[in-house]
Amino acid sequence: MTSTERPGALAHIQSLPSWLAGRVAARGRGLVAEAIAEEGLKLLHHAVLAAVSEHGPIAQADVARMLALDAKDLVLLLNDLEAAGLAVRAPDPGDRRKNAVTVTPAGARVLERCAELSDRANAELLAPLSEAEARLLMELLTRVHEA
Repeated sequence: MTSTERPGALAHIQSLPSWLAGRVAARGRGLVAEAIAEEGLKLLHHAVLAAVSEHGPIAQADVARMLALDAKDLVLLLNDLEAAGLAVRAPDPGDRRKNAVTVTPAGARVLERCAELSDRANAELLAPLSEAEARLLMELLTRVHEA
């Protein structure tokens, strides 16, 4: 192949699966972020609330490890969630030196609405595909992710 037959450098980059996957992921995150903003949450608030809901009551340090967050950043996120009445911190019954985080009933309701909003955002993301294509894409993405 001669240099005149080769695609340009930018065209080459934009044809890479890694570039395309990143662009699709960025668009998906943007759609979900916009959707859950209706509930007053940002993506990291949503992730923290979901982790606490699924694993709580849970020590703050465990949430930070689970989500690969800096402990100081987690404290700020939990401050926001607590101020909004979506989560509470209390001494961990297993170790009083630690705080355990629990989702409040209001937090559980917000999580339910966020799940619906996220589903709608992802449906918008996949709208150009048929139902069968969307299923296939999910299967392929899962296989690549798990490899």
